[in-house]
Amino acid sequence: MKPVRTPLFAPGIKERVMMKALASGADSVIFDLEDSVPIAAKAEARVLVAKQIDGVAAAGAASAPAVFVRVNSAATGLLADDLAAVARPGLNAVFLAKVESVEEVQSAAAALDKHEAAHGMKAGTIEIVVMLETALGVYRCLDLIKASPRVAGTCIGDARDGDLQTDLGCSWSIEGTELLYARSKVLLDTRASGSKVLALDGPFSDLSDEAGLIQDSRLSARLGYAGRAVIHPKQIAPVKQAYAVPAADVAYYQKVVAEFEAVEKAGTAAITVDGKLVDYAMYQRAKRVLELAKLDR
Repeated sequence: MKPVRTPLFAPGIKERVMMKALASGADSVIFDLEDSVPIAAKAEARVLVAKQIDGVAAAGAASAPAVFVRVNSAATGLLADDLAAVARPGLNAVFLAKVESVEEVQSAAAALDKHEAAHGMKAGTIEIVVMLETALGVYRCLDLIKASPRVAGTCIGDARDGDLQTDLGCSWSIEGTELLYARSKVLLDTRASGSKVLALDGPFSDLSDEAGLIQDSRLSARLGYAGRAVIHPKQIAPVKQAYAVPAADVAYYQKVVAEFEAVEKAGTAAITVDGKLVDYAMYQRAKRVLELAKLDR
């Protein structure tokens, strides 16, 4: 999956909001068929979301944001109809809500195989992001990632008063102590999967607390998350700021790469840069940070 920082949620039942999301400056959008759509409006939302996906595909603009759809969980009985409606050219990935079993992931992947073939799409075009929103989902995170080659991302549902907090029965604080283990485990499992799976943090639900959003996002970035889902366009800039690699770090790691590569050619693999030891481990870290910094351009 192409790295993203600020996937923006937009209710699938609100056509104007979805259109605004596409023009918001977010690097990706998540058209939502799940919690923001009333049960009675699910069918209508599928039609509206499909229309937006078709519009993006027809426009074909290279600068357009990536298009994702959050579908309903398998337990609701709505997933099959969701996938049938939205799995079409223009869709980059589906966010599978409240995933808890390998079978759920594999069943969704099989459905995507069928829908891609029906639309003449290349197999594997539509990726899967598993959403970890329950204790069992977090516990099984690594197995869920490995359930299908389509899994290209994880997203933890750690919003205040959200499903994961409810399931754990824990409190919530801006310090992040209560959900630190869950966030760390999802990040660890994502990295341990052995593939380039993107780790995204979940939304920060208090739209009136920009300072809290930045503080929580900086903690998330320190843990290793690449970005987080946002629920309003006004959260995009603060989130980008919080996850951006500091200019001083970019300059330092550029220096590390340049100096290490120069001495490596001369047969050396351990030097000091600005008084700090640099060997292959630090060199690889420098390259990873500089790759991440490309998202900030």
